[in-house]
Amino acid sequence: GLRNREREALERAGEGLREEVEKEKFLQYLFHRQWEGLRRYCHRRGIRLVGDLPFYLDHHSTDVWVHRGFFKLDKEGRPLFVSGVPPDYFSPTGQLWGHPVYNWKRMEEKGYEWWVRRMEHAQRMFDLVRVDHFRGFVAHWEVPAGEKTAERGKWVEGPGEELFKETRRRLGFLPFIAEDLGTITEEVVELREKLGLPGMKVLQFAFGGDLPSNPHAPHNHAKDCVVYTGTHDNNTVRGWFEEEATPEVKKRFFRYVGREVRAEEVHVEFMRLALGSVAELAILPLQDVLGLGKEARMNVPGRAEGNWEWRVEPWRLTVEAVERLAELTELYGRA
Repeated sequence: GLRNREREALERAGEGLREEVEKEKFLQYLFHRQWEGLRRYCHRRGIRLVGDLPFYLDHHSTDVWVHRGFFKLDKEGRPLFVSGVPPDYFSPTGQLWGHPVYNWKRMEEKGYEWWVRRMEHAQRMFDLVRVDHFRGFVAHWEVPAGEKTAERGKWVEGPGEELFKETRRRLGFLPFIAEDLGTITEEVVELREKLGLPGMKVLQFAFGGDLPSNPHAPHNHAKDCVVYTGTHDNNTVRGWFEEEATPEVKKRFFRYVGREVRAEEVHVEFMRLALGSVAELAILPLQDVLGLGKEARMNVPGRAEGNWEWRVEPWRLTVEAVERLAELTELYGRA
């Protein structure tokens, strides 16, 4: 029936759901107009918008339903394999994410058209796009469907440079940031460098382990990266300091900045470290500019509810916070 996109079922649904579908299309049209207006407003003020492109899709998404051949599914449309990451020091059974995985062979036969169109659309919506799980383009971990853990998975080679070559041919350039966090191999670094894409550094990760060699510590940054005080998946800097940083991590942080820092001023030191980095771009979440705690956290990965609900109250945008941001931006040559 409808699940298998049989013609008669699609026609019946098209008739029966016409009003609902038209309403949804109109709402999307209104949103698109509002988005374009926002983008024009930002561009007039020299502001660029950075978007996010997920690597995987939900099994119940429209794309998986319409383009079954591009995913490893059985005849009934159920996943044969699902996404995850292998066991490591932090997770002895790995992580089972559960998304359907790509059929790269079929995508290659079609010139990676689906992926290129996806990237084209993202580029039309944003000025710069963070490509999630960049290492998946080199190889992804796929687990037989039905497994309770990710232990019995295997690495499967991805499209690598070919997909991006096709994208560059169509777009003329690659306006992407590669999300290259986690366990990264030499092949992933090679691909990112070959494509000329900046990677990511997150200052909240800088003070764990061996500080002199930690790639997230500012003295190890290279120009071809984007430095964040924290991402949407992290706590705020103050929340991290108050709730997550161990005494040892705090001690390393204090040594690095040359003094002991109180919780209410830790965000200022992180802003200095980010803006003073040689990284091509520094991204400071507004929560960190304002020095807010864990109550302002944007997202907790793996938690189904309560995410993406934080909103800034106008009274928090103080003259002091604005002047500090302006001063540090000018001081470190990023104005």
